[in-house]
Amino acid sequence: MRAYVVGKGAVGSYLGEALARVGVAVTYAPRALADVQPCDADVAIVAVKAYDTDAAVETLRRAIADPRNCVFMTPQNGVGNEEKLAAAFGADRVVAAALTTPVDRDRDGNASAARDGGLALAPMGASAFNWLTATFASTGMHVKVVGDWRALKWSKLALNVVANASCAILNVLPSRLVHYERVFALEIRMVREVQAVMKRMGIAAIDLPRYPVRALFGIAALPVPMGRTLIASRIAAARGTKPPSLLLDLRRAKPRTEVDVLNGAVVAAGHEFGVPTPVNTVYTRVLNDIAHTPPLWAKYRERPETLEAEVAAEMKRVKALTTRK
Repeated sequence: MRAYVVGKGAVGSYLGEALARVGVAVTYAPRALADVQPCDADVAIVAVKAYDTDAAVETLRRAIADPRNCVFMTPQNGVGNEEKLAAAFGADRVVAAALTTPVDRDRDGNASAARDGGLALAPMGASAFNWLTATFASTGMHVKVVGDWRALKWSKLALNVVANASCAILNVLPSRLVHYERVFALEIRMVREVQAVMKRMGIAAIDLPRYPVRALFGIAALPVPMGRTLIASRIAAARGTKPPSLLLDLRRAKPRTEVDVLNGAVVAAGHEFGVPTPVNTVYTRVLNDIAHTPPLWAKYRERPETLEAEVAAEMKRVKALTTRK
């Protein structure tokens, strides 16, 4: 088996190294498009940030000698990546994936992963690609096959948005965020918005390896004080001192983040299906503003009252619009 990996960050390295250990010939894409050489591959793994998916597609167009004999797998966060790969190579050749194993890089640059979690796979088309599932299972990963790829990606999104954009905006770690009671109440409302959008779209939540997403939605449906306590305790235990992805992007002064395919995707779907999403709307707008204009971050760093006020104003605006209708 031959694998071609686009993106040699923590996730790409982890999956590539795992496959290499079981005898798979792994090739990593070069950074420069001009350096890409054609090759044969049975599976191509797209492990770049979502805002680099278009560039990854161009890399794959040059790299994969015969796309008809290759499966294109995306463990990326957010929604919309599968559709881009399907447009380029056909939905029958695309496999959606969700990696729930926490992965980081050690001091030598090697992928370092926790023992829990796993990999969920969901083909977009009719083919099961059992050989791909078997190969990843042979690495020792907990592999789960899911029938609905949209349920897979939206369920993973529900996990990714918790204590992510809010931590980035406020420049705090999850362990600190859980002590901001009113902001964490917004996190509950944000999860409820995700659930409402998924319900209107006809997408059912599914549990992923290590993460019971349906339980998350169940907790979010409880009275806010109770839900906040239960979710906060789980976040503090799971990743309290680990900076979430959106915070890392801001701290690295990146002009773009993945918020548009996370909270922004909830907002877009809410507009399309008539579901109000005021918390996700504010999170998306503010985080994009900070990424584009870094000095604006000073307005929000460790100032939860500023974020609370903006969400309150957006809720008031949404309520006024609803009343007029």
